[in-house]
Amino acid sequence: MLAEETLYGCRSGRGSKVGPFVEIQAEVTIGQSCKIQSHTFIYSGVTIMDDVFVGHGLVFINDRYPRAKRQGQLSGPGDWRLEPTTVMKGASIGSGAVMMCGVTIGEGATVGAGPVVTKDVANEAVVVGVPARAIRRRKS
Repeated sequence: MLAEETLYGCRSGRGSKVGPFVEIQAEVTIGQSCKIQSHTFIYSGVTIMDDVFVGHGLVFINDRYPRAKRQGQLSGPGDWRLEPTTVMKGASIGSGAVMMCGVTIGEGATVGAGPVVTKDVANEAVVVGVPARAIRRRKS
């Protein structure tokens, strides 16, 4: 069940559960049967497919070069470049991970706790560290 106060014009599939203190912005799609843990920020441009687990305190980045000011003025809606991120079916992302924009997390992949993901993650890969690197294939 989704708590209404955490949603800002996103789409969510049936059976997904969102924990407390989660912000999900507009232009986000969450598939069916996903579990989004507390204190997670899912910014515009993120697509999460079915059966995905998102751990506590995860942050998705959607602008590679954010700035407070552009040309002497406070940045506004047209001053950033959204780079979409996709989390494929059955992936699992550990607590405290930071997901750089423009990456795809492969089907069935596991992202350990606390890594910074800067590149695509292959299907069934297990990645850890800063920056995240593959250490093995997931065991089914």
